[in-house]
Amino acid sequence: MRVLILGGGAIGRSIAESLKGEFEVVIIEKDEIRARALEESGFHVVHGDFSYTATLLKAGIERAELIIITTMNVDTIKKTLYVIRSNNKDVPVLTLLPDDVSIDDIISSIKEEFEADVKVDYAISPRAALKEAVIKTVEVIGEKKNVNLLIKHLKELKSKGDSILILMHDNPDPDSIASASALSVIAQTLGFKTQIAYGGDITHHENRAFVNILGINLMKLSRGSYELRRYPFIALVDCQPNGNITVLEQPDYERIKVIIDHHQVLQHLSDVIPKDAFLDIRPDVNSSSSILVEYLRGLNMDVNPLLATALFYGIYIDTKKFSKLSRVDLKAIEWLAGKVDYELLDKIEHPDISTETAEILARAIIHRRIYKNVVISNVGFVSNRDALAEAADFLLRLEGINTVLVFGIVDDKIEISARTRDVRVNIGAVMREAFGDIGSGGGHSQSAGARIPLGLFKSAKDKESLLKLAEEAITNRFLEALKVKES
Repeated sequence: MRVLILGGGAIGRSIAESLKGEFEVVIIEKDEIRARALEESGFHVVHGDFSYTATLLKAGIERAELIIITTMNVDTIKKTLYVIRSNNKDVPVLTLLPDDVSIDDIISSIKEEFEADVKVDYAISPRAALKEAVIKTVEVIGEKKNVNLLIKHLKELKSKGDSILILMHDNPDPDSIASASALSVIAQTLGFKTQIAYGGDITHHENRAFVNILGINLMKLSRGSYELRRYPFIALVDCQPNGNITVLEQPDYERIKVIIDHHQVLQHLSDVIPKDAFLDIRPDVNSSSSILVEYLRGLNMDVNPLLATALFYGIYIDTKKFSKLSRVDLKAIEWLAGKVDYELLDKIEHPDISTETAEILARAIIHRRIYKNVVISNVGFVSNRDALAEAADFLLRLEGINTVLVFGIVDDKIEISARTRDVRVNIGAVMREAFGDIGSGGGHSQSAGARIPLGLFKSAKDKESLLKLAEEAITNRFLEALKVKES
Protein backbone atom coordinates (compact mmCIF):
# COMPACT_ATOMS: atom_id res chain seq x y z
CA MET A 1 0.00 0.00 0.00
CA ARG A 2 1.30 3.46 -0.95
CA VAL A 3 1.21 5.76 2.10
CA LEU A 4 1.90 9.52 2.07
CA ILE A 5 3.05 10.84 5.44
CA LEU A 6 2.64 14.61 5.61
CA GLY A 7 5.32 15.88 7.97
CA GLY A 8 8.68 14.36 8.82
CA GLY A 9 8.95 15.50 12.44
CA ALA A 10 9.20 13.18 15.43
CA ILE A 11 5.71 11.70 14.97
CA GLY A 12 5.93 11.43 11.17
CA ARG A 13 9.36 9.81 11.28
CA SER A 14 8.26 7.35 13.97
CA ILE A 15 5.23 6.31 11.90
CA ALA A 16 7.38 5.97 8.78
CA GLU A 17 9.90 3.76 10.59
CA SER A 18 7.11 1.48 11.77
CA LEU A 19 5.62 1.16 8.27
CA LYS A 20 8.92 0.96 6.37
CA GLY A 21 9.41 -2.30 4.50
CA GLU A 22 5.82 -3.46 4.75
CA PHE A 23 4.37 -0.40 2.94
CA GLU A 24 5.56 1.97 0.21
CA VAL A 25 6.10 5.12 2.30
CA VAL A 26 6.61 8.67 0.97
CA ILE A 27 7.33 11.48 3.43
CA ILE A 28 6.58 15.11 2.51
CA GLU A 29 8.73 17.48 4.57
CA LYS A 30 9.02 21.28 4.26
CA ASP A 31 12.23 21.76 6.28
CA GLU A 32 15.26 21.23 4.02
CA ILE A 33 17.65 20.01 6.74
CA ARG A 34 15.10 17.55 8.12
CA ALA A 35 14.24 16.34 4.60
CA ARG A 36 17.91 15.65 3.86
CA ALA A 37 18.33 13.76 7.16
CA LEU A 38 15.34 11.58 6.33
CA GLU A 39 16.74 10.82 2.86
CA GLU A 40 20.10 9.87 4.38
CA SER A 41 18.19 7.43 6.63
CA GLY A 42 16.81 5.68 3.56
CA PHE A 43 13.35 7.22 3.30
CA HIS A 44 11.67 8.35 0.07
CA VAL A 45 11.24 12.09 0.72
CA VAL A 46 9.53 14.86 -1.25
CA HIS A 47 10.79 18.29 -0.19
CA GLY A 48 8.01 20.87 -0.08
CA ASP A 49 4.89 22.25 1.63
CA PHE A 50 2.24 19.51 1.76
CA SER A 51 -0.58 22.07 1.91
CA TYR A 52 0.15 22.98 -1.74
CA THR A 53 -1.22 21.11 -4.74
CA ALA A 54 2.12 21.11 -6.58
CA THR A 55 3.84 19.28 -3.70
CA LEU A 56 1.08 16.68 -3.41
CA LEU A 57 1.14 16.06 -7.16
CA LYS A 58 4.92 15.66 -7.02
CA ALA A 59 4.45 13.05 -4.27
CA GLY A 60 1.95 11.17 -6.45
CA ILE A 61 -1.29 11.91 -4.60
CA GLU A 62 -3.31 10.34 -7.42
CA ARG A 63 -1.69 6.96 -6.63
CA ALA A 64 -1.84 7.28 -2.83
CA GLU A 65 -3.86 4.67 -0.93
CA LEU A 66 -3.60 6.37 2.46
CA ILE A 67 -2.60 9.86 3.59
CA ILE A 68 -1.51 10.59 7.17
CA ILE A 69 -1.44 14.23 8.36
CA THR A 70 0.92 14.57 11.33
CA THR A 71 0.84 18.33 12.01
CA MET A 72 -1.14 19.65 15.00
CA ASN A 73 -1.65 23.12 13.50
CA VAL A 74 -5.39 23.49 12.94
CA ASP A 75 -5.11 26.02 10.09
CA THR A 76 -2.60 23.80 8.26
CA ILE A 77 -4.83 20.75 8.77
CA LYS A 78 -7.84 22.56 7.27
CA LYS A 79 -5.95 23.85 4.24
CA THR A 80 -4.28 20.49 3.65
CA LEU A 81 -7.59 18.59 3.81
CA TYR A 82 -9.12 21.00 1.27
CA VAL A 83 -6.16 20.57 -1.11
CA ILE A 84 -6.15 16.77 -0.72
CA ARG A 85 -9.85 16.51 -1.57
CA SER A 86 -9.43 18.87 -4.50
CA ASN A 87 -6.97 16.39 -6.03
CA ASN A 88 -8.17 13.01 -4.76
CA LYS A 89 -11.73 12.64 -3.44
CA ASP A 90 -11.52 8.98 -2.48
CA VAL A 91 -8.15 8.37 -0.79
CA PRO A 92 -8.54 7.51 2.94
CA VAL A 93 -7.21 10.30 5.17
CA LEU A 94 -6.05 9.94 8.77
CA THR A 95 -5.27 13.14 10.62
CA LEU A 96 -3.96 13.95 14.08
CA LEU A 97 -5.95 16.54 16.02
CA PRO A 98 -5.24 18.74 19.03
CA ASP A 99 -7.04 17.48 22.15
CA ASP A 100 -9.49 20.39 22.24
CA VAL A 101 -10.57 20.14 18.58
CA SER A 102 -13.06 17.65 17.10
CA ILE A 103 -13.20 16.46 13.52
CA ASP A 104 -16.69 18.00 13.22
CA ASP A 105 -15.15 21.37 14.12
CA ILE A 106 -12.57 20.96 11.35
CA ILE A 107 -15.14 19.93 8.71
CA SER A 108 -17.51 22.80 9.61
CA SER A 109 -14.67 25.32 9.48
CA ILE A 110 -13.53 24.07 6.03
CA LYS A 111 -17.08 24.35 4.72
CA GLU A 112 -17.28 27.94 6.00
CA GLU A 113 -13.83 29.08 4.80
CA PHE A 114 -13.51 27.17 1.52
CA GLU A 115 -17.19 26.54 0.74
CA ALA A 116 -16.41 22.87 0.25
CA ASP A 117 -17.53 19.59 1.81
CA VAL A 118 -14.63 17.32 2.77
CA LYS A 119 -14.51 13.79 4.08
CA VAL A 120 -12.12 12.71 6.83
CA ASP A 121 -11.96 8.97 7.38
CA TYR A 122 -9.97 8.77 10.62
CA ALA A 123 -8.95 11.27 13.31
CA ILE A 124 -6.83 10.68 16.42
CA SER A 125 -6.11 13.02 19.31
CA PRO A 126 -3.06 12.29 21.51
CA ARG A 127 -5.08 12.34 24.71
CA ALA A 128 -7.69 9.93 23.38
CA ALA A 129 -5.00 7.65 21.95
CA LEU A 130 -3.13 7.66 25.26
CA LYS A 131 -6.31 6.87 27.19
CA GLU A 132 -7.14 3.99 24.84
CA ALA A 133 -3.62 2.58 25.15
CA VAL A 134 -3.79 2.77 28.96
CA ILE A 135 -7.21 1.07 29.04
CA LYS A 136 -6.00 -1.74 26.77
CA THR A 137 -2.96 -2.26 28.97
CA VAL A 138 -5.12 -2.35 32.10
CA GLU A 139 -7.42 -4.90 30.42
CA VAL A 140 -4.43 -7.11 29.56
CA ILE A 141 -3.17 -6.90 33.15
CA GLY A 142 -6.67 -7.73 34.39
CA GLU A 143 -6.94 -10.71 32.05
CA LYS A 144 -3.64 -12.08 33.29
CA LYS A 145 -4.48 -11.59 36.97
CA ASN A 146 -6.67 -14.69 37.28
CA VAL A 147 -4.39 -17.00 35.34
CA ASN A 148 -1.37 -15.77 37.32
CA LEU A 149 -3.24 -16.57 40.54
CA LEU A 150 -4.19 -20.00 39.16
CA ILE A 151 -0.60 -20.80 38.20
CA LYS A 152 0.65 -19.68 41.61
CA HIS A 153 -1.98 -21.86 43.29
CA LEU A 154 -1.17 -24.90 41.14
CA LYS A 155 2.54 -24.53 41.86
CA GLU A 156 1.77 -24.55 45.59
CA LEU A 157 -0.31 -27.70 45.15
CA LYS A 158 2.48 -29.31 43.10
CA SER A 159 4.78 -29.15 46.12
CA LYS A 160 2.28 -31.39 47.98
CA GLY A 161 1.16 -33.78 45.21
CA ASP A 162 1.57 -34.47 41.52
CA SER A 163 -1.90 -35.50 40.34
CA ILE A 164 -5.21 -33.73 39.99
CA LEU A 165 -8.72 -34.94 39.11
CA ILE A 166 -10.62 -32.53 36.85
CA LEU A 167 -14.30 -33.17 37.49
CA MET A 168 -17.22 -32.00 35.36
CA HIS A 169 -20.93 -32.13 36.14
CA ASP A 170 -22.73 -35.45 35.76
CA ASN A 171 -23.85 -35.00 32.15
CA PRO A 172 -21.05 -32.93 30.62
CA ASP A 173 -21.71 -30.83 27.56
CA PRO A 174 -19.12 -29.48 25.07
CA ASP A 175 -18.39 -26.43 27.23
CA SER A 176 -17.58 -28.63 30.25
CA ILE A 177 -15.47 -31.06 28.25
CA ALA A 178 -13.53 -28.37 26.39
CA SER A 179 -12.89 -26.38 29.57
CA ALA A 180 -11.67 -29.47 31.41
CA SER A 181 -9.38 -30.35 28.49
CA ALA A 182 -7.85 -26.87 28.52
CA LEU A 183 -7.28 -26.94 32.29
CA SER A 184 -5.68 -30.38 31.89
CA VAL A 185 -3.21 -28.97 29.35
CA ILE A 186 -2.34 -26.07 31.65
CA ALA A 187 -1.84 -28.35 34.65
CA GLN A 188 0.30 -30.77 32.63
CA THR A 189 2.71 -27.97 31.70
CA LEU A 190 3.39 -27.66 35.43
CA GLY A 191 4.11 -31.37 35.75
CA PHE A 192 0.74 -32.63 37.00
CA LYS A 193 -0.74 -35.98 36.03
CA THR A 194 -4.38 -35.23 35.17
CA GLN A 195 -7.60 -37.15 34.64
CA ILE A 196 -10.85 -35.65 33.35
CA ALA A 197 -13.92 -37.34 34.84
CA TYR A 198 -17.69 -37.21 35.27
CA GLY A 199 -20.31 -39.16 37.20
CA GLY A 200 -23.32 -39.49 34.91
CA ASP A 201 -23.80 -40.18 31.22
CA ILE A 202 -22.96 -38.57 27.88
CA THR A 203 -26.00 -39.46 25.80
CA HIS A 204 -26.67 -36.42 23.61
CA HIS A 205 -25.63 -37.51 20.11
CA GLU A 206 -23.73 -34.29 19.41
CA ASN A 207 -21.86 -34.58 22.71
CA ARG A 208 -20.87 -38.19 21.98
CA ALA A 209 -19.67 -37.13 18.54
CA PHE A 210 -17.75 -34.27 20.15
CA VAL A 211 -15.85 -36.66 22.44
CA ASN A 212 -15.24 -39.33 19.82
CA ILE A 213 -14.16 -37.10 16.94
CA LEU A 214 -11.80 -35.04 19.07
CA GLY A 215 -10.41 -38.12 20.84
CA ILE A 216 -10.89 -36.69 24.35
CA ASN A 217 -10.01 -39.13 27.16
CA LEU A 218 -12.73 -39.09 29.83
CA MET A 219 -13.32 -41.38 32.82
CA LYS A 220 -16.71 -42.22 34.29
CA LEU A 221 -16.60 -42.37 38.09
CA SER A 222 -18.96 -43.70 40.73
CA ARG A 223 -19.57 -42.34 44.21
CA GLY A 224 -16.93 -43.49 46.70
CA SER A 225 -14.79 -45.21 44.05
CA TYR A 226 -11.04 -45.73 44.40
CA GLU A 227 -10.38 -43.66 41.27
CA LEU A 228 -12.16 -40.74 42.88
CA ARG A 229 -10.39 -41.12 46.22
CA ARG A 230 -6.85 -41.64 44.97
CA TYR A 231 -6.37 -38.08 43.68
CA PRO A 232 -5.06 -35.63 46.30
CA PHE A 233 -6.65 -32.65 44.54
CA ILE A 234 -9.92 -32.05 42.71
CA ALA A 235 -10.68 -29.25 40.23
CA LEU A 236 -14.28 -28.52 39.28
CA VAL A 237 -14.91 -27.03 35.84
CA ASP A 238 -18.24 -25.62 34.62
CA CYS A 239 -19.88 -26.70 37.89
CA GLN A 240 -19.85 -26.25 41.66
CA PRO A 241 -19.96 -28.87 44.45
CA ASN A 242 -23.60 -28.28 45.37
CA GLY A 243 -24.66 -28.29 41.72
CA ASN A 244 -25.22 -31.20 39.31
CA ILE A 245 -22.55 -33.49 40.78
CA THR A 246 -23.69 -36.70 42.46
CA VAL A 247 -20.34 -38.53 42.80
CA LEU A 248 -18.91 -36.28 45.53
CA GLU A 249 -19.47 -36.99 49.18
CA GLN A 250 -18.90 -34.48 51.99
CA PRO A 251 -15.35 -35.69 52.81
CA ASP A 252 -14.37 -35.20 49.14
CA TYR A 253 -15.06 -31.46 49.41
CA GLU A 254 -11.84 -30.94 51.35
CA ARG A 255 -9.85 -31.93 48.25
CA ILE A 256 -11.56 -29.36 46.00
CA LYS A 257 -8.77 -26.88 45.27
CA VAL A 258 -9.95 -25.24 42.03
CA ILE A 259 -13.40 -24.13 40.80
CA ILE A 260 -13.82 -22.46 37.40
CA ASP A 261 -17.39 -21.76 36.34
CA HIS A 262 -19.59 -19.26 34.52
CA HIS A 263 -22.83 -19.98 36.38
CA GLN A 264 -24.01 -17.89 39.31
CA VAL A 265 -22.43 -18.67 42.68
CA LEU A 266 -24.45 -21.38 44.39
CA GLN A 267 -25.53 -20.85 47.97
CA HIS A 268 -23.13 -21.49 50.85
CA LEU A 269 -20.21 -22.29 48.56
CA SER A 270 -17.71 -20.84 51.02
CA ASP A 271 -19.03 -23.16 53.73
CA VAL A 272 -18.40 -26.41 51.83
CA ILE A 273 -14.97 -25.94 50.22
CA PRO A 274 -11.49 -25.25 51.66
CA LYS A 275 -10.68 -21.62 52.35
CA ASP A 276 -7.53 -21.83 50.22
CA ALA A 277 -9.34 -23.02 47.05
CA PHE A 278 -8.86 -21.03 43.85
CA LEU A 279 -12.20 -19.65 42.61
CA ASP A 280 -12.93 -18.02 39.28
CA ILE A 281 -16.72 -17.84 38.94
CA ARG A 282 -18.00 -15.30 36.40
CA PRO A 283 -21.75 -15.22 35.72
CA ASP A 284 -21.21 -12.34 33.28
CA VAL A 285 -19.27 -14.66 30.94
CA ASN A 286 -21.42 -17.02 28.89
CA SER A 287 -19.14 -20.06 28.75
CA SER A 288 -16.41 -21.62 30.86
CA SER A 289 -14.45 -22.26 27.66
CA SER A 290 -14.06 -18.50 27.22
CA ILE A 291 -12.49 -18.23 30.68
CA LEU A 292 -10.04 -21.03 29.86
CA VAL A 293 -9.16 -19.37 26.54
CA GLU A 294 -8.34 -16.21 28.49
CA TYR A 295 -5.92 -18.32 30.57
CA LEU A 296 -4.29 -19.82 27.47
CA ARG A 297 -3.92 -16.36 25.91
CA GLY A 298 -2.45 -14.97 29.11
CA LEU A 299 0.12 -17.78 29.20
CA ASN A 300 0.93 -17.34 25.47
CA MET A 301 0.32 -21.07 25.00
CA ASP A 302 0.01 -22.69 21.60
CA VAL A 303 -3.05 -24.90 21.25
CA ASN A 304 -3.46 -27.69 18.74
CA PRO A 305 -6.44 -27.73 16.33
CA LEU A 306 -8.28 -30.37 18.38
CA LEU A 307 -8.30 -28.31 21.58
CA ALA A 308 -9.02 -25.09 19.67
CA THR A 309 -11.97 -26.77 17.93
CA ALA A 310 -13.27 -28.11 21.26
CA LEU A 311 -13.12 -24.70 22.93
CA PHE A 312 -14.68 -22.95 19.92
CA TYR A 313 -17.59 -25.40 19.87
CA GLY A 314 -18.00 -25.15 23.64
CA ILE A 315 -18.42 -21.38 23.33
CA TYR A 316 -20.71 -21.82 20.30
CA ILE A 317 -23.08 -24.09 22.23
CA ASP A 318 -23.20 -22.17 25.53
CA THR A 319 -23.66 -18.77 23.84
CA LYS A 320 -26.63 -20.10 21.86
CA LYS A 321 -24.72 -20.11 18.57
CA PHE A 322 -22.91 -16.83 19.34
CA SER A 323 -26.20 -14.95 19.94
CA LYS A 324 -25.23 -13.90 23.49
CA LEU A 325 -21.61 -12.78 23.86
CA SER A 326 -19.68 -10.97 26.57
CA ARG A 327 -16.39 -9.17 25.96
CA VAL A 328 -14.52 -12.25 27.24
CA ASP A 329 -16.46 -14.52 24.86
CA LEU A 330 -15.72 -12.23 21.89
CA LYS A 331 -11.99 -12.12 22.62
CA ALA A 332 -11.92 -15.90 22.98
CA ILE A 333 -13.62 -16.42 19.60
CA GLU A 334 -11.25 -13.99 17.93
CA TRP A 335 -8.20 -15.78 19.37
CA LEU A 336 -9.46 -19.24 18.41
CA ALA A 337 -10.77 -18.44 14.92
CA GLY A 338 -7.55 -19.13 13.02
CA LYS A 339 -6.78 -22.30 15.00
CA VAL A 340 -10.03 -24.24 14.48
CA ASP A 341 -10.36 -27.32 12.26
CA TYR A 342 -13.64 -26.46 10.53
CA GLU A 343 -14.04 -29.88 8.91
CA LEU A 344 -14.05 -31.48 12.36
CA LEU A 345 -16.43 -28.79 13.56
CA ASP A 346 -18.90 -29.68 10.83
CA LYS A 347 -18.74 -33.39 11.74
CA ILE A 348 -19.44 -32.57 15.39
CA GLU A 349 -22.37 -30.30 14.62
CA HIS A 350 -24.07 -32.69 12.21
CA PRO A 351 -23.76 -36.23 13.61
CA ASP A 352 -26.27 -38.97 12.89
CA ILE A 353 -29.21 -38.96 15.32
CA SER A 354 -29.73 -42.16 17.34
CA THR A 355 -32.89 -44.24 17.11
CA GLU A 356 -33.64 -43.66 20.81
CA THR A 357 -33.34 -39.88 20.46
CA ALA A 358 -35.72 -39.93 17.49
CA GLU A 359 -38.18 -42.02 19.51
CA ILE A 360 -38.05 -39.62 22.47
CA LEU A 361 -38.63 -36.64 20.15
CA ALA A 362 -41.69 -38.42 18.79
CA ARG A 363 -42.99 -39.14 22.31
CA ALA A 364 -42.47 -35.50 23.30
CA ILE A 365 -44.62 -34.37 20.37
CA ILE A 366 -47.35 -36.97 20.94
CA HIS A 367 -47.65 -36.45 24.72
CA ARG A 368 -47.38 -32.67 24.76
CA ARG A 369 -49.95 -30.72 26.75
CA ILE A 370 -50.47 -27.03 26.02
CA TYR A 371 -51.33 -24.45 28.68
CA LYS A 372 -51.76 -21.09 26.88
CA ASN A 373 -48.24 -20.58 25.41
CA VAL A 374 -46.58 -23.23 27.58
CA VAL A 375 -45.92 -26.84 26.57
CA ILE A 376 -45.35 -29.65 29.09
CA SER A 377 -44.46 -33.13 27.82
CA ASN A 378 -44.00 -36.43 29.65
CA VAL A 379 -41.78 -38.83 27.66
CA GLY A 380 -41.95 -41.65 30.22
CA PHE A 381 -39.10 -44.02 31.09
CA VAL A 382 -35.91 -43.31 29.13
CA SER A 383 -32.18 -43.98 29.40
CA ASN A 384 -30.96 -41.01 27.34
CA ARG A 385 -31.14 -37.98 29.63
CA ASP A 386 -29.71 -35.58 27.02
CA ALA A 387 -32.56 -36.38 24.64
CA LEU A 388 -34.85 -34.49 27.02
CA ALA A 389 -32.96 -31.28 26.27
CA GLU A 390 -33.13 -31.98 22.53
CA ALA A 391 -36.88 -32.54 22.82
CA ALA A 392 -37.30 -29.27 24.75
CA ASP A 393 -35.31 -27.38 22.09
CA PHE A 394 -37.47 -28.95 19.39
CA LEU A 395 -40.83 -28.16 21.05
CA LEU A 396 -39.78 -24.54 21.62
CA ARG A 397 -39.87 -24.10 17.84
CA LEU A 398 -43.65 -24.77 17.75
CA GLU A 399 -45.73 -21.80 16.64
CA GLY A 400 -47.22 -19.80 19.51
CA ILE A 401 -45.09 -21.51 22.17
CA ASN A 402 -42.57 -19.57 24.25
CA THR A 403 -41.89 -21.88 27.21
CA VAL A 404 -41.34 -25.65 27.29
CA LEU A 405 -40.81 -28.33 29.95
CA VAL A 406 -39.99 -31.94 29.09
CA PHE A 407 -39.50 -34.64 31.74
CA GLY A 408 -38.78 -38.33 31.88
CA ILE A 409 -37.73 -40.97 34.38
CA VAL A 410 -34.07 -42.01 34.20
CA ASP A 411 -33.06 -44.79 36.62
CA ASP A 412 -34.27 -43.64 40.06
CA LYS A 413 -34.79 -39.96 39.28
CA ILE A 414 -37.14 -37.70 37.38
CA GLU A 415 -35.06 -35.61 35.01
CA ILE A 416 -36.49 -32.34 33.75
CA SER A 417 -35.37 -29.97 30.99
CA ALA A 418 -36.92 -26.54 30.39
CA ARG A 419 -36.51 -23.80 27.80
CA THR A 420 -38.01 -20.36 27.22
CA ARG A 421 -37.77 -17.51 24.76
CA ASP A 422 -40.02 -15.25 26.84
CA VAL A 423 -37.81 -12.34 27.93
CA ARG A 424 -40.03 -11.81 30.98
CA VAL A 425 -39.18 -15.28 32.32
CA ASN A 426 -35.98 -16.44 34.02
CA ILE A 427 -36.44 -20.16 33.57
CA GLY A 428 -33.52 -20.98 35.90
CA ALA A 429 -35.23 -19.11 38.75
CA VAL A 430 -38.57 -20.74 37.88
CA MET A 431 -37.05 -24.23 38.10
CA ARG A 432 -35.44 -23.47 41.47
CA GLU A 433 -38.72 -22.17 42.84
CA ALA A 434 -40.74 -25.09 41.44
CA PHE A 435 -38.49 -28.01 42.36
CA GLY A 436 -35.73 -26.80 44.67
CA ASP A 437 -37.53 -27.98 47.83
CA ILE A 438 -38.14 -31.54 46.56
CA GLY A 439 -34.96 -32.02 44.53
CA SER A 440 -32.66 -29.66 42.70
CA GLY A 441 -33.36 -27.09 39.99
CA GLY A 442 -31.71 -24.15 38.29
CA GLY A 443 -29.85 -22.95 35.24
CA HIS A 444 -29.73 -19.93 32.96
CA SER A 445 -32.42 -17.39 32.10
CA GLN A 446 -33.44 -19.28 28.93
CA SER A 447 -32.28 -22.85 29.63
CA ALA A 448 -32.58 -24.86 32.84
CA GLY A 449 -33.07 -28.29 34.35
CA ALA A 450 -34.18 -30.09 37.49
CA ARG A 451 -33.89 -33.49 39.14
CA ILE A 452 -36.28 -35.11 41.62
CA PRO A 453 -35.66 -38.42 43.45
CA LEU A 454 -38.31 -41.05 42.69
CA GLY A 455 -38.64 -41.83 46.40
CA LEU A 456 -41.08 -38.94 46.69
CA PHE A 457 -43.56 -40.94 44.60
CA LYS A 458 -43.17 -44.31 46.38
CA SER A 459 -46.95 -44.47 46.97
CA ALA A 460 -47.44 -45.27 43.27
CA LYS A 461 -48.56 -48.87 42.69
CA ASP A 462 -47.14 -49.33 39.20
CA LYS A 463 -45.31 -47.49 36.42
CA GLU A 464 -48.45 -46.00 34.98
CA SER A 465 -49.52 -44.63 38.34
CA LEU A 466 -46.01 -43.33 38.93
CA LEU A 467 -46.00 -41.40 35.65
CA LYS A 468 -49.45 -39.97 36.40
CA LEU A 469 -48.47 -38.81 39.89
CA ALA A 470 -45.21 -37.32 38.61
CA GLU A 471 -46.92 -35.50 35.75
CA GLU A 472 -49.55 -34.01 38.03
CA ALA A 473 -47.00 -32.79 40.59
CA ILE A 474 -44.55 -31.42 38.01
CA THR A 475 -47.26 -29.66 36.01
CA ASN A 476 -48.82 -28.00 39.04
CA ARG A 477 -45.51 -26.86 40.49
CA PHE A 478 -44.16 -25.57 37.18
CA LEU A 479 -47.29 -23.66 36.20
CA GLU A 480 -47.56 -22.19 39.70
CA ALA A 481 -43.93 -20.99 39.56
CA LEU A 482 -44.60 -19.56 36.10
CA LYS A 483 -47.80 -17.98 37.42
CA VAL A 484 -49.80 -19.62 34.65
CA LYS A 485 -53.27 -20.94 35.42
CA GLU A 486 -54.04 -24.43 34.17
CA SER A 487 -56.65 -24.49 31.40
